[in-house]
Amino acid sequence: MRRPALLAATAITGLLGIYMALVLGRAFVLLRDDALTAKALGAALLVMPIVGAWYLWHEWSLGFAAQRMGSQLEQEGRLPVHDGARGAGGALTEEAARDVYELARRGVDEQPDDWRAWFHLAYGYEAMKDKSQARKAMRYAADLYRRR
Repeated sequence: MRRPALLAATAITGLLGIYMALVLGRAFVLLRDDALTAKALGAALLVMPIVGAWYLWHEWSLGFAAQRMGSQLEQEGRLPVHDGARGAGGALTEEAARDVYELARRGVDEQPDDWRAWFHLAYGYEAMKDKSQARKAMRYAADLYRRR
């Protein structure tokens, strides 16, 4: 992860931590209230920081795993390369993105248990602008990477 991205992620995490602390504080105030409705709202508010903390942990662990995988691929000289025709804005053309995706997809078909293939597929999805599938593929790559 480049330093600006790390700083941004850290800042957002800090802000989310402050927000979760404020929500927890409000939850405890509501739990001490005599009204049953307030107690129910307080109990419901307790769930939000727990879910938020789980999500933060999940995202940071994925980020660190992706960084480790990227570093290893860089050392091996196997980082994904997006060669191909580019549009005026510098992004791959639709056809070039499709070629990147198809090449990565074939890699997964040939080696479905290789985290490297799934890492490349994540970048293939990214080239196709399918961020949801890219995250799923990267998560799967990270799971395979951790199990090796």
